[in-house]
Amino acid sequence: MGIEIERKFRIDDDGWRRQVGGDSQAIRQFYLAVRDGFSLRVRILDKARAVMTLKTGAGLSRGEYEYEIPLDEARELEASRIGRTVEKRRYRADLGVEGLVVEVDVFEGALAPLVLAEIELPAVDHAVDLPDWLGPEVTGEGAYSNSSLALAEAPPLPPQS
Repeated sequence: MGIEIERKFRIDDDGWRRQVGGDSQAIRQFYLAVRDGFSLRVRILDKARAVMTLKTGAGLSRGEYEYEIPLDEARELEASRIGRTVEKRRYRADLGVEGLVVEVDVFEGALAPLVLAEIELPAVDHAVDLPDWLGPEVTGEGAYSNSSLALAEAPPLPPQS
């Protein structure tokens, strides 16, 4: 089984932009099944390839199984989605140590202006110096999971300044 160990943060300002490169990836994702501790999603990446992902568990450490699927089949499966299709643009910020990267997701459409960041770690207890531009940690907060964002009537919004 693949294991994903990931911390998630809300970002409330544009300070992250000074550390990311200019490259980004367009992500269009939707869910085919979601229940407590399980989700099945499909992502279309840059309109060029598609990946199906099964996730189990919740919180910091989860089971993750990922499979590339034909792009035309992913497009057909979208008709069977539950909830909304989530569209976002992903940027990457290299932390410069141990190959660790922060992925910054800028949500579009109904989920704008939400911005979340994720960092995958090699172990649950792995210590890492986090960039100062990360906002509050939301790891394990259900409202910020991608599946919840796809199914929610209204997205969680950043605080007003």
